[in-house]
Amino acid sequence: MRASLGVAFAALVLLAAPPSFAQSPPYFELAWGTAGTSAGQFQSPFGVAVDAIGNVYVADQFNRRIQKFTSTGAFLLQWGSQGSGDGQFQYPKTIALDGQGHVFVADIGLNNVQKFTSDGTFIGKWGGSGMFSQPHGIAVDAQGFVYVGDEYDSRVGKFTNDGALVTWFGSQGSGPGQLYWPFGVAVDGGRVYVCDTENNRIAVFTTDGAFVTTLGSQGSGSGQFNSPLGIGVDPQGTIYVADFGNHRIQVFSSAGTYLTQWGSQGAGPGQFDGGTGVAADGQGDVYVVEVNNNRVQKFGPTPVATTALTWGRVKSLYRR
Repeated sequence: MRASLGVAFAALVLLAAPPSFAQSPPYFELAWGTAGTSAGQFQSPFGVAVDAIGNVYVADQFNRRIQKFTSTGAFLLQWGSQGSGDGQFQYPKTIALDGQGHVFVADIGLNNVQKFTSDGTFIGKWGGSGMFSQPHGIAVDAQGFVYVGDEYDSRVGKFTNDGALVTWFGSQGSGPGQLYWPFGVAVDGGRVYVCDTENNRIAVFTTDGAFVTTLGSQGSGSGQFNSPLGIGVDPQGTIYVADFGNHRIQVFSSAGTYLTQWGSQGAGPGQFDGGTGVAADGQGDVYVVEVNNNRVQKFGPTPVATTALTWGRVKSLYRR
């Protein structure tokens, strides 16, 4: 009997675990950053990425640099300066990491992608005005292929980890498989998610570029968008969209079902003014960069109140 009660007690403990994002939006944990040029300050940051151990990388656009922080916002290091040489930037917009910790930065001013080690050592670059016309979104899949949203050409490029072109997909328009200003890009398993910004939707493709479906439409209702700019996918396949014009983050299942949202316009905790980048780690934390508030906000799973469990309480529940 006591062994059975032990199983019941364990089950109740499991039921008391924090809910998923499908049940409730996350809660505000902390924020860091102010406007400025010093370490830990920002000038119109745009993109964000998080590595396997929780370090956070921010594309600090107008400071022409990348900044790296711990998961609690402590400054670690920075690299980059204004220019067109190796490791220099004009307008570093978005950032992505691969499984080996390499850092990829899309620069809309130089129309290129640069590759670095996790401590900022330059490895290589590709692109130029002959290949890109303002590359915005960037993502890396589990096999190391790099996907770049080419804004003014309204297409997405798939490249090897070293920059060799594999294929282009998408064309300008509003029909199935067409794009109008692709900004944020995320990839999960066999799917590529693209913020089709001017069409106010998320376009979904296979990793080979075959069109699958779209999510959303223009508006302010649940599952609708007003200039979606950033997108991220967590290890469970949950999709997070920075809905820029609606000043909120919207959350969808891997199947594209709307789950929840949070945020409103402002500068307080949990509010947004120009949310442009979103990234999620494997611990249920979500990081959002705001271009206008010059900060990063961190959100975590919502804690729930639990009822104290005693053996008497377990026995009473077990007997029902």
